Amino acid sequence: MRRLIVPGCAFLLLSSNLLVGHARNAPAASFVPGERSKQAISAKAPVIVVGFVGGFVRHDNVVHNPVQLAARLLHAYPSGVYVEVFENRRREEAHQKILKLLDADHDGKLSDEEKRDARIIIYGMSWGGSETVTLARELETEKIPILLTIQVDSVAKMGQNDAMIPANVAEAVNFYQAGGLLHGQPEIRAANATRTKILGNFRSEYKSQTLPCEQYPWYDRFFSKEHTEIECDPAVWKQVELLIRSKLPPSGMARHASGTSWHS
Repeated sequence: MRRLIVPGCAFLLLSSNLLVGHARNAPAASFVPGERSKQAISAKAPVIVVGFVGGFVRHDNVVHNPVQLAARLLHAYPSGVYVEVFENRRREEAHQKILKLLDADHDGKLSDEEKRDARIIIYGMSWGGSETVTLARELETEKIPILLTIQVDSVAKMGQNDAMIPANVAEAVNFYQAGGLLHGQPEIRAANATRTKILGNFRSEYKSQTLPCEQYPWYDRFFSKEHTEIECDPAVWKQVELLIRSKLPPSGMARHASGTSWHS
């Protein structure tokens, strides 16, 4: 029978610091330019959730779970949370969107306060998982913290390292499967274990019983069967969603966020 190798039921109980289950690893007044030192910035950026789809999937293809997840989050958090999905080739566009959202006073540059106030979550499937880590690493060079990164059957692009999580990430988790020619990164590690908590490397199996994934193209189901199955596995994506929601404000208390979107 198909199973996700985690003791207990398929749905994990999550908190901001704990993912319960078996893991290979377990071990952040109006502004007047020039007067930043005299007064605090009243406006703050929303919680930012960026998703990357895998392969050559379009950002608005609702067959795919990364897109469906973004739509559910947007529906649940109509304010206070900015959600957007990108094709994995559009990492730099996602990067620039994050910088723009963090610039709460709209002065064209990020202050130390604006960086410290950042609340960013990044998730990605397949090549999107690789871009998740690469984007996190780019933000590290700008001293911008990240609450959480989530990789689902992450496949490294040429020249990228999707196994080493940079120190600006507070928590990271990895879901993968090991079947077929195309399979995910089996183990992520923290570049600095004192600053990043690896919540786990969670393996799914699809050998005994397969998922139909009927809405996916036949060539995906034939040539990358297991890779497609983890992408359409509702149990895996339920856990991804619970993890993200654990970092979001209660929807009733969310502040207004302009420009909230689940696609570009």
